[in-house]
Amino acid sequence: MMFLLVKNALSGLKIRNIQQIMARQNHTKCSLDFHEKYGNAVLASGAAFCVVTWGFLTTQMGIEWNLSPVGRVTPVQWNEE
Repeated sequence: MMFLLVKNALSGLKIRNIQQIMARQNHTKCSLDFHEKYGNAVLASGAAFCVVTWGFLTTQMGIEWNLSPVGRVTPVQWNEE
């Protein structure tokens, strides 16, 4: 009986030690990956590119947007036949 208690206690200690070692290894990082290094820079440059492109398109390409028909539509005389 005493042998089983000691055996279980030692195996419990081994499991706890392994769990502690694994927890320590999970918390340490050896190097940063691509997204952690360049993620924000890539996101910011992509957003800036989109803003500049759309800004150019909406102001410089000479597109007539026809936002309001006021002043462009002339009424036609109604003819009853």
